[in-house]
Amino acid sequence: MSDTSIFLPVLAMAVLTFAVWWRMYFMRIGQMKRERIHPQRVATSVESASLLTDSRAADNFRNLFELPVLFYVAILVAAHSDLVTPTTHVLAWLFVALRVAHSAIHCTYNRVWHRFISYALGGLVLWMLWGYLALGLLKG
Repeated sequence: MSDTSIFLPVLAMAVLTFAVWWRMYFMRIGQMKRERIHPQRVATSVESASLLTDSRAADNFRNLFELPVLFYVAILVAAHSDLVTPTTHVLAWLFVALRVAHSAIHCTYNRVWHRFISYALGGLVLWMLWGYLALGLLKG
């Protein structure tokens, strides 16, 4: 494994983020056209929340800039600290897989319990990744 291969899960997360962004775009534009909502009427988040009824993709898009930020930093730490190992690869890809599952659930049928399980497992994997990196950094 080359050290740059650790950035493939980051690329996958970027692809996921762009996919959710497109879904959000088409859902919002579609509703605005169907219901003839002028863009100025959704200029603020309060106005948008009152008029745009399906916020699943928008909520998920915002969520992709919360916990995943720690993932991106972890990958940078691993790459710049010579901590790219099979363990970091497995944990990184597992996190991505769980985020894909979370987004798929959130943007489609949105069953909260299913979404929570994928979110919680993803968080656990992320903390495991950070724990592994912390041990590597403390060992020097």
